Amino acid sequence: MRSAATPGLGARVTASLGRRACEVTRNVQAGGYRIFSALDRDGPEPAAGQFYMLATEAGWSAEEGRPYLARAFSVADCEPGPEGVRLDFLVHAVGPATRRLCALGEGERLWLHGPLGRPFAPPAELAPVTAGAILVGGGIGIAPLALWRRRLAGAGIPSRVLLGFRDSERSGGLDLFRCSEIKLASEDGHRGHHGHVTDLLEVMLEGDDAGSAAVYACGPPAMLEAVRLLCREHGVACELALEAPMACGFGACFGCAVPLAGGGYMRLCVDGPVVGGEEIETALVPGGGGH
Repeated sequence: MRSAATPGLGARVTASLGRRACEVTRNVQAGGYRIFSALDRDGPEPAAGQFYMLATEAGWSAEEGRPYLARAFSVADCEPGPEGVRLDFLVHAVGPATRRLCALGEGERLWLHGPLGRPFAPPAELAPVTAGAILVGGGIGIAPLALWRRRLAGAGIPSRVLLGFRDSERSGGLDLFRCSEIKLASEDGHRGHHGHVTDLLEVMLEGDDAGSAAVYACGPPAMLEAVRLLCREHGVACELALEAPMACGFGACFGCAVPLAGGGYMRLCVDGPVVGGEEIETALVPGGGGH
C-alpha cells in the first residue's frame, strides 16, 4: 500500500486483509454532525482521500435481526501515536446505521477495514504548473478535505478552502480544518455566501492565478459535476472524491461502478474513490451523496 507521504497518481491500492476491532475514544457534537475517534492499534496511517468500511460491534442490526452492511467513510483526520493511529470520522445521522455510529460511546468497539482506495495526488502530479490547491467541500463531504488540507500544509503547499452546506441543521465539522481562512456558502443563507459553494469556485477560477492551483472536491454528486465542468471550462486540473453504494470495499460486488469518459466502468472502491475529473463521464453517480 502507498504510504500517506507518497501517494502516486492513478495507482490502484491493494486492500488490507481482514477487519480489526478498534476502541472508540471520543464522540463529540460538530454542528449538525458528530465526530468520533477510534484507536487503530494495528493498521497503517491512511492517506488523505482513503476510506474505511465501518460497523459497530454491538447493535449493528435492525429490530428483526437483519445485520446492516458495513458503511464506507472517508477519514477526516488521523494522528499516529505510541499506541496506534487515532482515526477521526465525520458522521451525519440519516438512517439506522449512521444513527448507531453517531451514538457510539467512549470505550465501545468498532469494526473497521482499511485504509482502502486511491487517495488524493499532490498538485504537481496533476499538472506541472500547479503550485497550490483549492479545496471544495459540500456537506458531509468536507471530511476527506480536512486531512488533505493538513497534509498539504505540512508539505508547504498553499491551499484555499471553500465549503458549502444546505442549511444550519446539515452543517458542521469546521473545527477539523484548523484554519481561519475558509470561505463559506449556504443554500439557506444562514452563513457566508447565500448560494452554492460552486458560485465561490467560479469566481476564484476567473482570477488571473486560477491555473496555478489544482482543485480537489468532495460532496454531493450535483456539486461534484458542477466542479468538474467548471474546471474543464477553465482548463484547471481537478480530482473528485466520489461516493457510490459499496457493499464490500474491495471490488467484489461491483456496486460502485462509475462510467469512464472513454467507455467502460471503474469500480470506485479500488480505482477510486478519488478520480481525475477527465477520467469519468459524469460525477452524477446514482446513490451517491457526500461522504
